[in-house]
Amino acid sequence: MVVRTDRSEGRVDAGPHSYAELARRLRADMEANDAPWDVTRRAADRAGVSIRHLTRPSDVDRVMAVIESVWGDQAMPRALLRAFQHAGSCFLGAETGGEVIGFVLGFMGSAEGPHLHSHMLAVRPEARSAGIGFALKLAQRAAAIDEAIEEIRWTYDPLIARNARFNLSRLGAVATAYFENFYGDMPDRLNRGDRSDRFEVRWRLRSAWVERVLRSGAPGVDLAGRGSILGAGGPRDAPRPVETGERPANGVIASIPPDYQALRERDPDLAREWREASGRAFAACFDGGLVARTFDGGAYRFQPSEEPHLAE
Repeated sequence: MVVRTDRSEGRVDAGPHSYAELARRLRADMEANDAPWDVTRRAADRAGVSIRHLTRPSDVDRVMAVIESVWGDQAMPRALLRAFQHAGSCFLGAETGGEVIGFVLGFMGSAEGPHLHSHMLAVRPEARSAGIGFALKLAQRAAAIDEAIEEIRWTYDPLIARNARFNLSRLGAVATAYFENFYGDMPDRLNRGDRSDRFEVRWRLRSAWVERVLRSGAPGVDLAGRGSILGAGGPRDAPRPVETGERPANGVIASIPPDYQALRERDPDLAREWREASGRAFAACFDGGLVARTFDGGAYRFQPSEEPHLAE
């Protein structure tokens, strides 16, 4: 039951089913009752959790345990998390058996208009692949709509394919900006020793595009005949970045490794090549007035930001 009372977002899970299956189930839910909290409750039930606002001081320690299981012990000072909670930030947790196993944290922002900035999302490693991250984002959407907030923004590492797929193709967020080394050096387990490049995404909560993606999933990226600004060559488990010299244009695609984190562990030098090459490609696309709204087949597809569906 849902109770209604960046560091970039961490690892997310879409659940044990395909995105098509999740979309089919969510479409049925939304058609049965379009109320955001009802849709959230059904998603939480399928994930085997309940979701509530985390208002108790003891919740801070429970969330700190989740944070440490994902990022290690240097990711977030406890006092800062308690301050976010006390100030009334959007702080939601997923529980099972009385234990918090996932959470999402956001706070209000005002740059380029009022919005909720979603700073952290995490699910315990042993509880992933159950749809908990998806249920938490739906709960965050419902809570924001309750407060008349129309947009949620967050950042994520654009080389993490599963997060790209989740954010763009499952939620309908649109990547609107690229920031090189956004946080500077980060000491946590996931980011240590790497450049903290980030995409910023914007999630227009009631837009026709988001409603469409939540119901049916984003359309796939048709790679045939598309210009590529960044390709991937060589074996699948160790592809090399291929900078093509293609100019940014509507429909251009940029590929990324299928598992950047595993690649970084096996071959740090090759991972560094991907970080540098992708940074150049992404900067060129966003500087050229393009945004990324779909990710499929290991590639982003970029298109003009003024296309009508992005403003709906």
